[in-house]
Amino acid sequence: MANSLPSSFLKKIREHRARVGVIGLGYVGLPLLVEFAKKGFRATGIDVAAEKVRSIQAGVSYIPDIPSRDLAPLVRSGRLRATTSWAVLKDLDGVMICVPTPLRKTRDPDISYILAAAKPLAQHLHRHQVIILESTTYPGTTEEVILPLLSETGLTVGKDFFLGFSPERIDPGNPDFATPNIPKVVSGVTANCRRAIQALYSEVIEKVIPVSSTRVAEMVKLLENTFRSVNIGLVNELALMCHRMGVDVWEVIDAAKSKPFGFMPFYPGPGLGGHCIPIDPLYLSWKAKIHGFEPRFIELASQVNASMPEHVVERVGEILNRKGQALKGSRVLILGVAYKRNVSDTRESPALEVIQHLIRQGARVDYHDPYVPRVKANGASLRSVPLTPAALAAAHCVVVVTDHQTVDYPKVVRHARAVLDTRNALRQMRPLAKVTKL
Repeated sequence: MANSLPSSFLKKIREHRARVGVIGLGYVGLPLLVEFAKKGFRATGIDVAAEKVRSIQAGVSYIPDIPSRDLAPLVRSGRLRATTSWAVLKDLDGVMICVPTPLRKTRDPDISYILAAAKPLAQHLHRHQVIILESTTYPGTTEEVILPLLSETGLTVGKDFFLGFSPERIDPGNPDFATPNIPKVVSGVTANCRRAIQALYSEVIEKVIPVSSTRVAEMVKLLENTFRSVNIGLVNELALMCHRMGVDVWEVIDAAKSKPFGFMPFYPGPGLGGHCIPIDPLYLSWKAKIHGFEPRFIELASQVNASMPEHVVERVGEILNRKGQALKGSRVLILGVAYKRNVSDTRESPALEVIQHLIRQGARVDYHDPYVPRVKANGASLRSVPLTPAALAAAHCVVVVTDHQTVDYPKVVRHARAVLDTRNALRQMRPLAKVTKL
């Protein structure tokens, strides 16, 4: 038993008779749950948000990457269900934790959602149950936080239950890569744990990559997103530099990416958003400081990226000044408030900071976003306005913050008085005299 997994347990997985559950039914959890159900597993989603559970039970998806036409048949067949009750954990063979891991106001990791999931797991833990943390966190969380809670039950990890970490890698809105074809890194507290987790994921994911420890797997995700954060920080700083020099940074990048080796293009923008890239590097930075290491690249990139929304507002002010219009009292129309194109997620969206800065400086702000009907900014509740010629003409400046592909950009250029394009979405539009790049 110490060196091998029970054959009956592995057979249950191979025959898709294992009952799986996902805690947290957001952009990561719901697609994972659906994938297990599609492969014939009995899949149960658990979420504290009753409205999400009701929506799933009605066969209505709130995640753009999961069409309701895919979700509804799985619910009707009984292969997929959702609940707010923790009691179902006692009936599950495999459980994946996909809850948020935000930062506190002090920029320290907030793992309260992980703890809120781990405690009921400990209450319902049973033999031959697989527990997998997918939520992005600092290296050591699985073994330092979750393992002690589960071990209090008296069950032995690697023998009685199997615990590990597998970083989520979902990219919302990506038409080419989704849960089944994104390679899955897996780890375990013990070798048996790793084998059990590898066996489970191999039934639904095309390529599974085992690594030696949970700390390695936890670090993998932080490296991936820190890599992006640092390189985006570099190109954002280059954009600021090019603005001072009167150089088109977008043309520079387009020319540089023609090199077939040694260069990977990253693009400037109004700041970082989403649940990963703005946050994950700070998890790593926090952990590094605990070990007496000062992560200078990470901190500097975060500072540069965090400064971009204010830079956007400064550019709006420059555009208005050239037209003899003060920022205070001006009308500004923001195009796109989601953190990235073609999604409805506004978590950490730089657009919200841009709006807040504009309102604080006395501008009247409207926004249009086909995916986000309403947002809160600076204590005010705003609703998306229709993108009409009148709305465009009424704004002293239109700012493209999120470049949704469904937006009619030729119409924007035709009717707007002036446009600040922070995403290079209007690179082929005319007349260019109306358009200012970031």
